[in-house]
Amino acid sequence: MSGHRLHPSLLREYDLRGIVGETLHEADAGAIGRAFGTLVRRDGGTCVAVAYDGRLSSPAMADALAAGLRACGLKVLRCGLGPTPLLYFAAQRPEVQAGIMVTGSHNPPDFNGFKFVFCGKPFFGERIRELGRIAESGDFAAGEGSEETIAPLEDYVARLVRDYDGSRPLSVAWDAGNGAAGQAMAALARRLPGQHYLLYEEIDGRFPNHHPDPTKEENLSALRAEVARRGCDLGVAFDGDGDRIGVIDDSGRVLWGDQLLILFARDVLRDHPGAPIIADVKSSQVLFDEIAKAGGRPIMHRTGHAPIKAKMAEESAPLAGELSAHIFFADRYYGYDDALYAAVRLLGILSRSGQRLSAIRAELPTVVNTPEHRLHCAEERKFAVVEEVAARLRAAGVAVNDIDGVRICGEDGWWLLRASNTEPALVLRCESADEAGLDRLKAEVKAQLEQSGLDVPPL
Repeated sequence: MSGHRLHPSLLREYDLRGIVGETLHEADAGAIGRAFGTLVRRDGGTCVAVAYDGRLSSPAMADALAAGLRACGLKVLRCGLGPTPLLYFAAQRPEVQAGIMVTGSHNPPDFNGFKFVFCGKPFFGERIRELGRIAESGDFAAGEGSEETIAPLEDYVARLVRDYDGSRPLSVAWDAGNGAAGQAMAALARRLPGQHYLLYEEIDGRFPNHHPDPTKEENLSALRAEVARRGCDLGVAFDGDGDRIGVIDDSGRVLWGDQLLILFARDVLRDHPGAPIIADVKSSQVLFDEIAKAGGRPIMHRTGHAPIKAKMAEESAPLAGELSAHIFFADRYYGYDDALYAAVRLLGILSRSGQRLSAIRAELPTVVNTPEHRLHCAEERKFAVVEEVAARLRAAGVAVNDIDGVRICGEDGWWLLRASNTEPALVLRCESADEAGLDRLKAEVKAQLEQSGLDVPPL
């Protein structure tokens, strides 16, 4: 059987992603279906769920993907249009062993890609690269598969609402950014008590109103304006495929992913005292300190939804999260990143607190930090730069946290340098108690990068 060569840039650390018509075509989707289906068959699986986001290219990609899976002799459970957590939810069905979500996540409209669920096991890194090798070899499983179409949205929303535990109604502004969470968001808002105001719930793969990435403050301006106009208790936004959350408090300020995780950790630790809580290496030191203060066991881990899920299973952790606002609840839920579920839990916490969200935020320890800077660095150079920096620091007697790149703690605070797993870039972040300390940290990391021959713009 002839093989199919995937463009090497498609094979990311945590998923497959490319530019439609350039590095990603429908034929690639068919080959990915064949390759993934082969792995499922080898593992004894018989049924794979498939769903797709609102991008214009997604329905055709899902069709080609499903055809590839059927050609392996698998049953394909077609879940239709929706957010990535809807696919994860459908994959919990007892007859389903694996799942594929067709999604470009928060990337621009001309991108698309695939996220995977595999037989209850992590699927990233080497497993992603294995798909490329199987596709190129043409060594596919073969058989005559079947297909069934289901509509899991109503069951999914009912499951979300089941865990709402608020005691007073809230006024909430919602922004789906025309992403795949729009229909589920609207259905959820109808089921919750209080007043709800919806923005951009129509699913439109052109993203005509703003880019669907709620971790960028400029994408939250419409939500901020709606919170102010309606006098809302908070605003909630979702990324393009509904697995990342953005939050605006009643005063118009953003609560970032690591700040949200503090609120969630305090709540979860009331029922799970002493439990491990996992956060990624980009998160604020305030988060790890606050987890410990609340009686939890903070664990710093690698960035990325797949490694975080794997670490959660290893530690039996009830909660995990990333600075990028992927929030994972295993407490009362399934352990995957679901921004709509995180919203339900946040509304419950705020409703029961009797406080304004701005007041809760104001009580958090104050630090100053940089945003997540991304410095262009060639693919073949980025990991080497991180290794060079680590080697120089160790030679100077500096303690290096190398769980994911280089994280250095000192009197002024901490800084992080890591190679991006999704683009030719180095990721930089610094945090200190004051601006003077932050400036010293930025100068330190800049000096290290310049020693490795990089031209560093002002941080």
